[in-house]
Amino acid sequence: MNRLWASLLLLLVAAEPSFAKNRHCMLRVHAQANPADTEVFSTSVRAKLSGKEVAIEKVARITENDVQGYYPYLLGNGQFGVLFQLDEHGRVALDALSVERRGGFLFVFIHGRAITELQIDKRVTDGQLYIPSGLTAADIQLMKRDFKLMGQKKRR
Repeated sequence: MNRLWASLLLLLVAAEPSFAKNRHCMLRVHAQANPADTEVFSTSVRAKLSGKEVAIEKVARITENDVQGYYPYLLGNGQFGVLFQLDEHGRVALDALSVERRGGFLFVFIHGRAITELQIDKRVTDGQLYIPSGLTAADIQLMKRDFKLMGQKKRR
């Protein structure tokens, strides 16, 4: 009987990834790490603003799973910016980051590309993450498939 339950549990665990929602847009927001952290906890990237090597946390603090909605805007040079509205988990994570890492930087990656780095200068409690530039039309098209447009009313 125990073998039967163990087999069913193993089957359930193996099948669980197939139940996950398949996302098209990948968003990762990493916090700046302590340079003395080991390679287990941090990795090094080249900062766009300073050009220096900077340590960032390996584990993203905010991901596409935390996004509730988005609002893109065209910059005029073929690039886009976007405002992300985060869900409750993302809002709390951003609030905590803005308090504990004040003065540090957040590094934003979309589809594995470094998009921007944001300096944390004040507490953010509204759950909105603003990406000023660096996105392409293809990035925005993928976001349309995963997130709802902010301000858009539901269809009946």
